[in-house]
Amino acid sequence: MNKLAFMFPGQGSQTIGMLADFSQFYPQVREVFAQASTSVGYDLWQLVQKGPEEKLNRTDYTQPAMLAAGMAVWRIWCTAGGRRPDFMAGHSLGEYTALACAEALEFVSAIGLVADRGRYMLEAVSEEEGAMAAILGLSDDVVKGVCEQSSEGQVAEAVNFNAPGQVVIAGHADAIHRAVSKAKEMGAKRAVFLSVSVPSHCQLMAPVAKRLRQRLSKFSIKAPSIPVVNNVDVAVNEDPGAICDALARQVNHPVRWVETIAWLKSQGVDVLVECGPGKVLTGLIRRIDKSMTVLPMSDPIGLEKALSITGGD
Repeated sequence: MNKLAFMFPGQGSQTIGMLADFSQFYPQVREVFAQASTSVGYDLWQLVQKGPEEKLNRTDYTQPAMLAAGMAVWRIWCTAGGRRPDFMAGHSLGEYTALACAEALEFVSAIGLVADRGRYMLEAVSEEEGAMAAILGLSDDVVKGVCEQSSEGQVAEAVNFNAPGQVVIAGHADAIHRAVSKAKEMGAKRAVFLSVSVPSHCQLMAPVAKRLRQRLSKFSIKAPSIPVVNNVDVAVNEDPGAICDALARQVNHPVRWVETIAWLKSQGVDVLVECGPGKVLTGLIRRIDKSMTVLPMSDPIGLEKALSITGGD
């Protein structure tokens, strides 16, 4: 039988009104968001349905919202008799969702954990101080070189290796502005700034990694019931201490998404389901390896298609 992997999206896939279609037919959505709301102390469902958008897009609100959304879709899948995946992985924040769905992290506690993660990130770097940009059409090595040439004593790093010819850079705002100009000079098809509140996965997040490690050391982590491939090492960990360590390092180290998909293929995975809002990962995976079947599951139509193709009930 073909092997199946579930992918969980990270920040950037959130939208006002997400999962509204699901919530009309599946009570799990409102149940999950009600549970999550008890952890953060505000109505998370109201925020994702009504906004305001700028609040939802602030990382300390985005992270609990995306974790709850991914968990809601996962519970719908399980209730619908969906096939148990052989592996899970998540892009950046999505790794926390994967670990929660694999029962390594207790869900309600994990909501509080990622809300704190977002707060730590905001407190580490002001919105004006940091920036992120997507560079399209240059090789990984060229983008790394652009960052080195543009740093001038500041931080500019390649942080998300999302697909061939699609790399996200992060660091000090001035250095990222220089890198975007340099990338265009080097022939990039596009070099665009991302509307994010923090420069994730670069060394400006080193203080966050330290705080997160302390927070995680007091957090109950179990061996996952489904293997989860992490971002930072492209490895599967079962030991709670190793999972804690990888999550702490992840916040100031690159997301190795291309390598993650290649690793899954090497394990016999040829069908992937994107579990949660949007189709960002679906697009990336199709660029990484066209031979793999990728199924976005952000609405009831996507659910029915994924169930039929994967052999779920």
